[in-house]
Amino acid sequence: MKAHLAVIPGDGIGPEIIAEALKVLQAVARRYGHTFDYTQALAGGCAIDAVGEPLPEATVKACKASDSVLLGAVGGPKWDGLPGDKRPERALLGLRSALGLFANLRPALLYEALSDACPLKPAYTRGGLDLVIVRELIGGIYFGERGRRTGRFGEEGYDTMAYSAFEAERIGRVAFEMARKRRKKVTSVDKANVLENSRVWRAAMHKLAEAYPDVEYEDMFVDNAAMQLVRNPRQFDVLVTGNMFGDILSDEASMITGSIGMLPSASLGEGTLGMYEPIHGSAPDIAGQGKANPLATILSAAMLLRYSLGLAGEAAAVEGAVQAVLEQGLRTPDIMSEGCTPVNTRQMGDAVAARI
Repeated sequence: MKAHLAVIPGDGIGPEIIAEALKVLQAVARRYGHTFDYTQALAGGCAIDAVGEPLPEATVKACKASDSVLLGAVGGPKWDGLPGDKRPERALLGLRSALGLFANLRPALLYEALSDACPLKPAYTRGGLDLVIVRELIGGIYFGERGRRTGRFGEEGYDTMAYSAFEAERIGRVAFEMARKRRKKVTSVDKANVLENSRVWRAAMHKLAEAYPDVEYEDMFVDNAAMQLVRNPRQFDVLVTGNMFGDILSDEASMITGSIGMLPSASLGEGTLGMYEPIHGSAPDIAGQGKANPLATILSAAMLLRYSLGLAGEAAAVEGAVQAVLEQGLRTPDIMSEGCTPVNTRQMGDAVAARI
């Protein structure tokens, strides 16, 4: 197979972790006889520094012309003082919208080798942990009307959270189809006891559930879901929720797996074009020090192989290589535990690539 990928290293540790993911993709290409070529593009703070905007039009064009997009991380305190619409994070929202990527898949898998890194009691995770958060990505409060105005107590900021039945059904269908291929359970997370948009969401999910009688369905308020993720995470299979709730819950789920440096993500639309990135941020405090964990980015590349390129066997080979290096005891600082071997970012990438 020949595939053309748009690569956005981004800010902070982004270039370091992207380099290791590309190293692994090239190992896949060599072993399986594929050809992957790349176009590097700017987004985030580095784009602001270079051209004065977080998402240049050239980057959008490069992504649309590619088979898929691999992204590192964007943002950092250097650009915190900029107006909201000029901050590095607007690049992510702009890319998701421009590419029509409405579904964000965030798997949370606790590897047996990392069980000591999990902060929960062993009784809560015994038997393993394997869940997926399906997050709606181009609606809700992150894309709603926003601004500042004069209120009861002076100047106030406001953000609007809205969901249509169409948007809820569209993301819900992704969750139900995924559950059919897993353990056949969907948990829809909302705040329908308070929010009107959640009531619209819940009604749409109930209607959709009728079309999937083979899949167990339940509703759960977001505050309860946050508690249940640390109290009994094994009860979950596929969670489906809106943009902001999914953003928060997936970060919580990452810590159950041992480190936020372990969680990949895939952002998908109607076709095969997707954007793949680790869920963690740019971590500028450790940039350039070789401390960053590249495994979430490498696992994101595995998701790219599976969902955008249709290379399930190759994706499984990458995931197996990650498991092998963890079982060997190799650890970056974020997942280090007694008796294991410390490695830097590059060494971890080398180890995974060598096992493809």
